[in-house]
Amino acid sequence: MSLNTNDSRARDKADVQQRDVAFARSAPTYGRWVSWIVVLVIASNFLWLVATNPNFEWSVVLKWFTEASVLKGLQVTLGLTVVSMILGTLLGLLLAVWRLSENKLLSGISSLYIWFFRGTPLLVQLIFWYNLSTLFPTLSITVPWTGITFASWNTNDLITPLTAAIAGLALNEAAYMAEIIRAGLLSVDNGQVETTQAFGMSRTRALRRIIIPQAMRSIIPPTGNQLISMIKATSLVSVIAMGDLLYSVQAVYNRTFEIIPMLMVAVIWYLVITSILNVGQSAIERYYARGTKRTVVAPKRRTQGEDIGRGALVQKEDV
Repeated sequence: MSLNTNDSRARDKADVQQRDVAFARSAPTYGRWVSWIVVLVIASNFLWLVATNPNFEWSVVLKWFTEASVLKGLQVTLGLTVVSMILGTLLGLLLAVWRLSENKLLSGISSLYIWFFRGTPLLVQLIFWYNLSTLFPTLSITVPWTGITFASWNTNDLITPLTAAIAGLALNEAAYMAEIIRAGLLSVDNGQVETTQAFGMSRTRALRRIIIPQAMRSIIPPTGNQLISMIKATSLVSVIAMGDLLYSVQAVYNRTFEIIPMLMVAVIWYLVITSILNVGQSAIERYYARGTKRTVVAPKRRTQGEDIGRGALVQKEDV
């Protein structure tokens, strides 16, 4: 009778351990290891083919990678990106606020702007700005429908490749940033807006002190994507003879006919820049995500000695 009782208790204990999550074990991950091995084999084989392919002419890539003309083109690319992104973000913020305004005129102007600049290709906009003098040989400040002119400039003097590139990139970027910022502002709980109104805060101050800081968590990730896209979009300014990174390498391979290695120079520089931006974006996202992450504390798993002691205690209580 005692033997049967002990066997029953042992079976009960085994059943309890099977149902207890403290004794859970993860399933074997053989498939995961196999997939890792397959991917690593394919990736290493691809890298080996690229590294040993003589048509890439890696010696030429190394020679021109830090050449003065290429670095100057890189500087132009970075400058265009920074200036166009800042102007586009500021204008996009204004357009987003107008789009959310109860004023139908401001909302309509913002919607029309976004519709036009998002609906036409960036390359077309750049070419249009570069050839603006064809439509307007002079730009003047006048009183409408009168002959009174306050100031007048030659369009060709104002619209250089640099100003055309900045205007095209910034105005196009503003349309996309307006929608990104508008979505971020809408993500803030409406109770926050009502609270600022209850405290008598002006709309501008409420945006600056309360709403925009909370909306940044939703704005930063897509803004980082737009910044990376802007880096690559600057390559389009080469069609208007702007000496960016791509234009610089094109000028070289038009003389040397080393097309592939010079394109690889541009590709590597673009990858370096975007990689650095990805790191910066991750750091900014972590900064604005403070207080939103929850830490899950896993329960302490009992050791074998604790389980034996617990089992003995249960048997003692049953006796």
